[in-house]
Order: sequence, then structure tokens, then C-alpha cells
Amino acid sequence: MLARVYSAAVCGVEAYEVEIEVNGAPGGEPRIVIVGLPDAAVKESRDRVTTAINNSGYRSPKCRTTINLAPADVKKEGPSFDLPIALGLIALGEERALNAPERWCFVGELALTGAVRPVKGVLPIALEARRSGRSRVIVPSANAREAAMVEGIEVYGVRSLQEAYEFLTGALVLAPVHENLARCFQEQPQYESDFGDVRGQHQVRRAVEVAVSGGHNLLLLGPPGSGKSMIAKRIPTIIPPMSLEEAIESTKIHSICGLLDGAEHAFVATRPFRAPHHTISDAGLLGGTMNPSPGEVSMAHNGVLFLDELPEFRRSTLEVLRQPLEDGRVTITRAAGTMTFPAEFILVAAMNPCPCGYFGDPRHTCRCTGPQVARYRDKISGPLLDRIDLHLEVPAVPFREMASASPGESSGPIRARVEAARAVQSTRFSQERRVRCNARMTSRLLRRHCVLDSAAENLLEAAMHRLRLSARAYDRILKVARTIADLAPAERIAAEHLAEAIQYRSLDRKVWG
Repeated sequence: MLARVYSAAVCGVEAYEVEIEVNGAPGGEPRIVIVGLPDAAVKESRDRVTTAINNSGYRSPKCRTTINLAPADVKKEGPSFDLPIALGLIALGEERALNAPERWCFVGELALTGAVRPVKGVLPIALEARRSGRSRVIVPSANAREAAMVEGIEVYGVRSLQEAYEFLTGALVLAPVHENLARCFQEQPQYESDFGDVRGQHQVRRAVEVAVSGGHNLLLLGPPGSGKSMIAKRIPTIIPPMSLEEAIESTKIHSICGLLDGAEHAFVATRPFRAPHHTISDAGLLGGTMNPSPGEVSMAHNGVLFLDELPEFRRSTLEVLRQPLEDGRVTITRAAGTMTFPAEFILVAAMNPCPCGYFGDPRHTCRCTGPQVARYRDKISGPLLDRIDLHLEVPAVPFREMASASPGESSGPIRARVEAARAVQSTRFSQERRVRCNARMTSRLLRRHCVLDSAAENLLEAAMHRLRLSARAYDRILKVARTIADLAPAERIAAEHLAEAIQYRSLDRKVWG
């Protein structure tokens, strides 16, 4: 007898269908053989599955049983095949075929008691099931809300192997799980922080508004306690809300990384904010390990990646940021294969001007020697600085502003101005597939949308010579100037827009030159 069950597995940020064939051959020693490039977790499922079947009160086949995972040339990983394998074995042991298995997709890990445990990557698996023509999906009950985000299929959550089998045979009735995407957006908790908590720092607040309006990267440099981290943590509160497409992209990544809580946090509807510690490895930041998986740059997709104490990161770790900052995606090649993960985020970095933190601070005496300051700053390479659009000095806040009872401008009005500027860019790039904001403009789009008059061109030429800026810095100045013009709003880039953009670019030459 042959039983056929369908499941799916995650590869990168997408999933592919896996057909599970369970065949029992009479004669020979009773044992189970799994073929189709299974990893250790899949091979160990033999003992988990047979024990779960016995503890659930069913019979497993008493003959030589071959389980084939197709396609056979792709490595199968993880425990998510436990449930479909168990259902195929029960169909053979009970000699009762499953009802219309071609309509179903199954995924779930089994405990020895027969309980179904949650697994990672359920959202991309549900999307693949719909694409493959499967009309129903059975997943662990803890993952049911996540899978129900996919429209066009029926999702059923099960708590045990017995519950799944009885439902398939008609002995038990389960109601499909429904989820309303609009309600999920509304139920997301509000941000606890607000830009109204920031006192003073008017120039920095303006620069942050420009950076968020165009999706530009930002470097904050200042003494300890000047508010760099406080400002960075409030940046997500002024970014426009995510679209449904962006929310699905981010949720897929968080699902694969196991960051979703099926009970309360089954969908990512607010902008991600990732702040890895400076001891993070290259693979932790970029993604990788033996089997490529998303790193922090991908978890921050459509949100903010905050690197505090930037020079404390290993230089090799910082250098791997070059590709995602330039391309908006990261490609990782390992023996297991080549994976490409999305990584479009706003990089916000913060650092002190020297090891003690008080270089150039009129209120404190710097204790660092010249070579110490040079070594500290040299940890940030020129090519990486070129990819950061705005460099801002964050001075210490004067006492009068710090003790002021009147709050600063809250996040709401700032976000309204940002949304207006983003709306202009959305119209401008409506015909472009991968460009959503000014920071992602290509050279072709720069030539079309960043035309300068003679006064602005002369100003930029003088700045290029005096500050000795690179060609990449030239492009980024134009992008920032385009964003400043959108905030004005203005159809063309004027000299004052360009002057403000150059002002935000001068820090790398002022401090490192």
C-alpha cells in the first residue's frame, strides 16, 4: 500500500512543496527508512513519530516501510515533517486511506505523547500551499493565526496527532481559523516612546526627519548622554505605517527566525527595530551559518537597524554591511546553497567622538591622546562612511532645555510631514519595481529627478573639491537634496536644498580628514 501526503519546507524566505510518499513492503525485517536527503532532525523523526503513533492509540506498519521526501535532490531540514509522516504511517498501519490528500498540506512537530508542537516558517508554507493549489492546511494550533493571514485557503489548527487524524476521517469536526488583516493592524500596540520626550536638539530632529522621509542612513556622533540612543529608539514612531505587502515580507522573515508568538504576536504590522550588541558575529549580522538563514539586517527589513557604539563592532563585521546598504538585499553562499534575503532598512549608527567620549566637548576635558583618537576613528572605514547619507553631531543638551517643562514636537506631526514626502516619492516611482524612496534611486533615476540649475551645480562642484568627496558621496548628496525638496515641497532642487544636504555630509571630512 502507498500513502501520499503533502507538506512544504522553507528555503531562504520562500517555501517549496514536499511530497511525502509512504510505502509498506511485505516481508523482511520491520523498519522505517527515510530517503530524499533528510537531515539529522528528519532522520530522528522515525523514533518520535512511531512513539507518538503508539501513544495516540494507533498502529504503525509492521513491515519494511520506505518514506520518500520529494524532490529528492533538495535537503530537508527540521522537525516540521513529523505530522505528515505520522499521518502517512497511520494510513498504512490502519489500512485506511486518507480522504482526498491532494487537497491538504500538513506541517507540525510531534511530541512523544502525540501532541503537536509549533514550528517555524508557517506563513511562507501557507503561501506555498495556496500557490500549489492546496485548499486546506493543517498546522499546530499555536501557528494557526499566522497561517490564517493567507487568504484563499482554509486553515485548521490541531493540538494532537489524534485530533488531526480524527478530523481527516470525519470522526471530529474542527472549525477553520479566520483572521482579519485589517484588525491585526489595528490591534498592534502603540509605540511606548514618542519624539515629544526629546528636549532640544532641533537640528538633529530636522536631520532625522529628512533621513526618514527619504529612507536615508544616519550617523549620530556626540558625547555620552547627549541623547543619541534616545533619538534612535524613537525613529520608528515617525516612519509611515507599513503597507500590507511590506507587512507580509517582514512577517515571513520573522516567522522563519521563530520570532512570532502565535497567541498575541502572529503578524508584524509595526516597523521592526533591531539593535544588536556590538559583540555580534558576521553571520549573526548578515545571516548564514551552515544552512543560510536570515540575520539582523534581514530582521530589520522595512524598519530600522540601530548600531550603538559603532566603533566597538569588529571591523570585519561592519564591512559586511556594504552589500545590503547598497543593494537592499544580501546574498549568502554556503555548501548547502545560495540564498538571497531582503534587507531594505534605515541604518542608524551612534558613536562617541573618541574613546573617552569628550573630544571637542567644551564642558569636559578629553583624556585621549592623538593616536588613540585616530585608532578609534579608523575602525570606521571610508567606504562604509560613504554609504551613510547623513552625518550628525549631537551636542550635549543645555540644562535650560533639559529642565524645560514644555515637551518637544511629538511624533504625530513629524510623521504627517514624512508621509507627505513619501507620498510624493510613491507617485514619482510608481512605475519602478524595487524603488520606494529617494535613497533607493538608481543612476538613471538620479539623472531624471535630480536636475540642478547653474547655481546649485556650482555650489555642488565647490563642495566636491573643498570636501574631497567621492562619486558615491556625490550621488547621496543629490538624493538627500531631493528629499529636502520633497519636504519643502518643491518641484526642482534649489541651492538651499543642496546646501542643507552638503551640511549633513561634511562630518566625515571634518572629523576624519
